[in-house]
Amino acid sequence: MNQDLLLKLLQEVAAGTRSVPDASRQLEHLACQDIGYAQVDHHRSLRKGFPEVIYGEGKTAEQIAGIMECMISQENVVLATRVDAGKAQSLLTRFPSAQYHAEARMLVWRSAPLPAAGRGTILVIAAGTSDLPVAMEAYITAQAMGNRVEQLIDVGVAGIHRLFRHREMLEAARVLVVVAGMEGALPSVVAGMVSRPVIAVPTSIGYGVSLGGLTALFAMLNSCSSNVAVVNIDNGFGAGYVAAMINRA
Repeated sequence: MNQDLLLKLLQEVAAGTRSVPDASRQLEHLACQDIGYAQVDHHRSLRKGFPEVIYGEGKTAEQIAGIMECMISQENVVLATRVDAGKAQSLLTRFPSAQYHAEARMLVWRSAPLPAAGRGTILVIAAGTSDLPVAMEAYITAQAMGNRVEQLIDVGVAGIHRLFRHREMLEAARVLVVVAGMEGALPSVVAGMVSRPVIAVPTSIGYGVSLGGLTALFAMLNSCSSNVAVVNIDNGFGAGYVAAMINRA
């Protein structure tokens, strides 16, 4: 349950429009709800400012739907990541107002448009078009958390002049998420151009010696630009989440 819904509930009790027993039932699962195959953390919105996010990989569509049903009763937004197209089709039948973003493999349900939570713009940059699924995961996550988000695609170091054309956009962003595979050099280049935090996301895109993204990960961890922080391989969600937290701080 988020802060707004909790305050609304308490105000209704104070005004006499909701009974104490009814409010008590609403608060019964405030901390956690056991649904057998999951312990739904309803308290996370109050504790962290955003609801628990459902990791869809390894879960059945029925399990995801069950968790969503629990959350929808207490939240304004529900986010599910790594949801494949087959599961999404089933979930959209159950939740027709949800949106599925196929490239990012993400499902987003909202009860209403979220108020802006960020203080500036988050810019998500993809080194190559092949990195776009991970970049879109970061983009959708940050957007779902109430941020203004922009993106740049296919501006990697093999044609660095493409990046330099967007210098004003780079300098205007409050937080930058830079997604790259292969040799993973782009975050260092971007970070050297701006005075803002840069969140580097290595992807598993690349030929054999890229080792499933390890080469990009090691390159980013060894960045000589001091304003770079690195998340795990292909973790666009984590990058978008951290960027959103920085942007609202």
